[in-house]
Amino acid sequence: MRPADVVRRSADYLARHGVDSPRDTAEVLLMHLLKTDRAGLYARSGGLDTNTARLLGRALCQRCAGTPLQYLTGEQQFLGLVLGVAPGVFVPRPETEGLALAALEALRTTRSPVVVEVGTGTGALGLTLKHRRPDATVVATDVSPEAVDTARRNAARHGLDVDVRLGDLLASVPEKLQGRVDLIVSNPPYIRREDYRTLPEEVRREPYEALVGGTDIHRRLAEESLHWLAPGGWLAMEIGDDQGEEVRALLRDRFSDVTVTPDLAGRDRVITARRPASP
Repeated sequence: MRPADVVRRSADYLARHGVDSPRDTAEVLLMHLLKTDRAGLYARSGGLDTNTARLLGRALCQRCAGTPLQYLTGEQQFLGLVLGVAPGVFVPRPETEGLALAALEALRTTRSPVVVEVGTGTGALGLTLKHRRPDATVVATDVSPEAVDTARRNAARHGLDVDVRLGDLLASVPEKLQGRVDLIVSNPPYIRREDYRTLPEEVRREPYEALVGGTDIHRRLAEESLHWLAPGGWLAMEIGDDQGEEVRALLRDRFSDVTVTPDLAGRDRVITARRPASP
């Protein structure tokens, strides 16, 4: 059976089980197994060997059972970087690309900036900032050993000098950076506990601690970041689409230039704020 026919039959199977974007999913899985791109996939004329057919069948069943596609392929693209993804580590989302772009804009006029990413996961934000700003010093932290290992592997994969450390929020950042950080950036866990059960099955396959937290981390970062930011330094965080005013209130008394930016769908998604240049 030609790969094009395999894609069609696989997509039909995924659709019957309610999987979103069934054809795209089938193509991605088959491209991953055949180690080819889309053009190469459809240029093939031969059928699948027995082992590949078996692996595809297993992957289709896992996807129908709610396993995230990225856990099956082991990869996710983020602003041009291909990042390794592993079960137990949060999968970076397209909407977080807006946070990365906001962070880059905040650093636009800063030479050789010092950046700290809190809750790095795969390293998506920290690695993107280092990739786009090679002159930056970047430290990334996470409480999850699995995330730290994944981010370190991704840094090595792309040859990016990012210092990835195990620790809660800013606790593991080198003390010499206190008062010298130009940007603290974070996509914290912001789903409310009462909303967790309403999430799709595939989202609930990701680590609970990387998903659920409401505005707790936003509050803690609002308090702790002032000890680390340089005068005029920026704090940039992702927020839930109904958390703009709540997080703005957490920052208003301590920071200046507090701004909530919507995502492409028009929903509140990023908040940025600046440590005053003088008391």
